[in-house]
Amino acid sequence: MSSSTQEAQRQEDTHSEPLLSIQNLKKYYPITKGMFQRHVGDVKAVDDVSVDIYPGETHGLVGESGCGKSTLLETIIGLKSPTDGEVLFRGTPLTELSQSEVQDLRKEIQIVFQNPDSSLNSRMTVERIVSEPLQIHSNATSRQITARVLELIHEVGLNTEHLTRFPHELSGGQKQRVAIARALATNPSLVVLDEPTSALDVSVQSQILNMLDRLKEEHNLTYIFVTHDLSVVRHIADRISVMYLGNVVERAPVNDLFETPRHPYTKALLSAVPVPDPDYDATEDIVLSGDVPDPSEPPNGCRFHPRCPIATEDCKEGFPEFEAHGETLVRCIRVDEGRGHTESTN
Repeated sequence: MSSSTQEAQRQEDTHSEPLLSIQNLKKYYPITKGMFQRHVGDVKAVDDVSVDIYPGETHGLVGESGCGKSTLLETIIGLKSPTDGEVLFRGTPLTELSQSEVQDLRKEIQIVFQNPDSSLNSRMTVERIVSEPLQIHSNATSRQITARVLELIHEVGLNTEHLTRFPHELSGGQKQRVAIARALATNPSLVVLDEPTSALDVSVQSQILNMLDRLKEEHNLTYIFVTHDLSVVRHIADRISVMYLGNVVERAPVNDLFETPRHPYTKALLSAVPVPDPDYDATEDIVLSGDVPDPSEPPNGCRFHPRCPIATEDCKEGFPEFEAHGETLVRCIRVDEGRGHTESTN
């Protein structure tokens, strides 16, 4: 099913509940000082983020390094406790789950990390790595587990001979295929993909992305896909949320975001995508000035205004709420006054 078809299906099924709902989520890291560790401030890694993830969609999450993408993911899956806000899975707040329900939830939500070298146990064979979730989360017999592992290995494009190998005996693409097979072992509903192709060669990236598309359709999966590579997210996502300094500043269907970006920060990100055209006029690119502000002392008003090429004094007064422009939601009071994007995204 194509991205546009999936998005149309999601819009038609607006009465359905989101699979995952993130509501006003915050994750702050306290800053302490002195002998008595007095609390003097907070690093606001994630600052009031709300987003719904619907069944069957791939929701892209993009932004510069340090914008809070990975912290948001780790908070969603329970690796970090939120400072405030809620995460609901199938309508139930995760904080209200019992220990046994949390164990069941771990079968429903799986993650594929960016670097398989650190996420795969170097002392375990591929067979043990993929079978471990089944041993923990199922009552299957050894014969059933072996059969399931064989099925998963073949689904991700590996062979039986890979089962006895250790991670160091595999290529980067093969390691990531093992990580994906492990994530699918428990038949999850939601798979969180944290930059799963960034450590791979370009040719291998396309193979992994095509495989993820196929597996999504075959297993009826929902993805949250985090990346800084806009060409990758354009290929795989249905909707995209753009993060800046711990906040989502724009959310839109993938085609709308690339063809008609609204927020100045989104336009700058798209402008930075390399264009394979020797005649392209780079003077049309949007170059941001300054550095990303310190998340422990975010600017007043719009978080982006110190670097925004169209900011005014009004932008310093308050952080705007989301405003709808068709299916696009954007937090900018000057959304119709910025420069249009160039052909660099086409």
